[in-house]
Amino acid sequence: MNGVHDMGGMQNMGPVRPEKNEPVFHAAWEGRVFAMYDAIDGDWPGGSGRYQRELIPPAEYLRMSYYERWLTSLSELLIKSGMATRTELESGVAEGGNTKGRHMLRANAVAAMIAAGSPSTRDVPVAAKFREGQRVRARDINPVGHTRLPRYARGKQGSIVRDHGVHVFNDSLVQGLGEKPQHLYSVRFAARELWGPQAAVTDSVYLDLWDDHVEAA
Repeated sequence: MNGVHDMGGMQNMGPVRPEKNEPVFHAAWEGRVFAMYDAIDGDWPGGSGRYQRELIPPAEYLRMSYYERWLTSLSELLIKSGMATRTELESGVAEGGNTKGRHMLRANAVAAMIAAGSPSTRDVPVAAKFREGQRVRARDINPVGHTRLPRYARGKQGSIVRDHGVHVFNDSLVQGLGEKPQHLYSVRFAARELWGPQAAVTDSVYLDLWDDHVEAA
């Protein structure tokens, strides 16, 4: 994931212009896409939507709006999982004969589903490789697939400030390589470590990183 999809820290993407009294959704279809992501009971691992968005060709990704990317990735997940065909999505007409994804989320069950969430914690005996206060270095990796380790932090040094316990390793899960549960840490990086002397000396960035993302400094 070294393409345009990992935009954190990239330059020349234009200024951020906050919209005064910005609505939650700018169009009704955006709200429907957001709802479908939660409502569709797909047989893909949690976090697959983000990974699928990273597979969108760079030029298309930059052209699309935020929820266009969501809709595109959801469509591809439906096709890959066999829940729908490309012809069905393009025509809006079901071809019939498909028995996948027939669970219906009813309105009275939405609140409970949202409250339950999708916990990534796992109660398994995995030893922590690092301790709070320890200096670590983000590994300098260049994976061809998905990773939650942002490019701007690779090779940089920081400190463990919290151990969140054992969580599913999303880098592995979304690529069909299993949960690979391991400790997840909050790691503090000084802004100057990441951006150089032009950054404010008092600023810091906190990243949630797994055991496989860091090494002892």
